Amino acid sequence: MRKLQREGIWNTAISYAGILIGYVNTILLFPNFLDEAEVGLTRLLLTISVMYAQFSALGFVNMSTRYFPYFRDKAKQHNGFLFLLLSIPVLGFAVATGVYLLLKPLVVTYYVAKSPLILEYYYYIIPLALFTLLYNMFTSYLRSLYKTIVSSFVQDFLLRILTTLLIAVYALGVMDFRQFVLLYVILNSAGAMGLFFYTIWLKQFYLRPTLAGLRIVPMREMLYYGFFTFLGNLSTTIITTVDQVMISSYSLSANGVYTTAFFMTSAILVPARSILKIASPQVADFWKDSDMAGMAKLYRHVTMVNLIVGLLLFIGIWANIDNLFSFMPETYRAGKYVVLFLSIARIVDLATSLNGVILATSEKYRWDLGFNIVLAALTIGTNWYFIPRYGINGAAFASMLSYIFMNVTRLFFVQFIYRIQPFSWAAAQVVVIAAVALGVSYLVPFLQNVFIDMVLRSLLIIAIYGSLSIGLKIYPEMNDWLRKVIYGLTGWRL
Repeated sequence: MRKLQREGIWNTAISYAGILIGYVNTILLFPNFLDEAEVGLTRLLLTISVMYAQFSALGFVNMSTRYFPYFRDKAKQHNGFLFLLLSIPVLGFAVATGVYLLLKPLVVTYYVAKSPLILEYYYYIIPLALFTLLYNMFTSYLRSLYKTIVSSFVQDFLLRILTTLLIAVYALGVMDFRQFVLLYVILNSAGAMGLFFYTIWLKQFYLRPTLAGLRIVPMREMLYYGFFTFLGNLSTTIITTVDQVMISSYSLSANGVYTTAFFMTSAILVPARSILKIASPQVADFWKDSDMAGMAKLYRHVTMVNLIVGLLLFIGIWANIDNLFSFMPETYRAGKYVVLFLSIARIVDLATSLNGVILATSEKYRWDLGFNIVLAALTIGTNWYFIPRYGINGAAFASMLSYIFMNVTRLFFVQFIYRIQPFSWAAAQVVVIAAVALGVSYLVPFLQNVFIDMVLRSLLIIAIYGSLSIGLKIYPEMNDWLRKVIYGLTGWRL
């Protein structure tokens, strides 16, 4: 648990620093130096590359979390696990690339009428997808080694700083948009190379295959697991990307507005993503040791940390939503309720925390596939219904419904099968505290100056939320942690 807390704190700190930079890019730079269609294009390129990489991985991203504990032995170069982890996804990428090229006529038909700009950059996606795949595989491998800080730094901080510099250079007028996109693709491909060299520096780059390693876990079992997780990842990819793909077919400009609002809610998920990087391999170790008591304790701790931080971020964003949109062109205000619907989806995701990881790494992983297939169908159906009628608000509402359904279903299934669930009365208390803090912020009139208003409104929310949370001791571990921090900084014992 101590390692989880240490790595989680570092990952969270890096991620929030990255979020601040990301907000500068998303709210100040992208909307003011690129038009909505160009913003929509840059986001769609990344979205399609993520889909492409997931198809190529053939479920092997999850393979590391589940099976690496059985292969772990540095003296034996982890029994050739890295070779296995990389080789099959690279073959999958070759197959996926063939399919991608064959599908171009269909893609042209889908986008040519209203979003032809994407077709000009169709082939840029291939190298971007390859490096996205390699980044995912190295991240998975390093996560199994409990080495997550560098991957967080590269993805959440370094690439965003470089993006800031790239947009700044573009704003000076020294390159055209096509050159900007080319450099944008190169920049977003660089993360994989960073993790490659980091793995070598750790002296964990063991690419030599070994036959002895295949006797540790039968290849048939791993391929069987990979097949089911591939189908599950396929469903998850559809769930998380179909909204952008469908919106873009109507208008890249609409996708630019939608994805800007989408990113504004991404700060809410930072604690979950940071902690899950360490919690996922720990869950696998609990399964290996049949330690359900440890699993249940981790489940509750992760949920409380996620809720406390996530709800504070949500009410901070929503209380300042009009201030945030004031920094962008007026057209972006159409995304206001996209922020609300997606924020609700994020909070539900945080509240149910580890249920997906617990299920995906358990012997019942096949059920997770069933849930994902149903959810993928639901996501496509709701987006197909709501987007033509309500545009980007309809897409966000469809995503909210899908995420609520997925997480509530998994929650009850894990509770029914394993008799563990993450909630306590403290979780309900923190929701009430968040509602009180948000309600009080509405009583404060706008202070005319947007910067002063944002600072004072945010400080008020933090003061109310923090004092009630600490005073009511909704999460005693947080109080203990704060005492240690205060003692370390001041020498005072509280």
